[in-house]
Amino acid sequence: MLLGVAAMMAGDPAITLENTSHDFGNISEDGGPVSCEFEFTNTGDEPLVIISANASCGCTRPEYPKKPVQPGKKGIIKITYLPAGRPGEFSKTVRVRTNAPRPKRINLNITGVVIPANK
Repeated sequence: MLLGVAAMMAGDPAITLENTSHDFGNISEDGGPVSCEFEFTNTGDEPLVIISANASCGCTRPEYPKKPVQPGKKGIIKITYLPAGRPGEFSKTVRVRTNAPRPKRINLNITGVVIPANK
């Protein structure tokens, strides 16, 4: 799914993401953390700032650029999921807030199934 927003007025940043969801499929509970990356482009005319990226729980850890992303440049939002002690299906959301006028907030979703460790 391509999510893009054109700058509404000259001088605005805009964020375009190729995808807003990732399915890890089946992962092992004792296989350690798994990560995915969401690449975005600043398709606006001004620097894009990721203000915050907050996960729906402590088992999900987002990382994002702390410096402004210049117009035409790309950035990465990396999301790491910690499967230890969490067997079964999961669906987690990371809420990303930017300085772009629309959308100000974007939800990134990760899903999968944690296969229980053999004990």
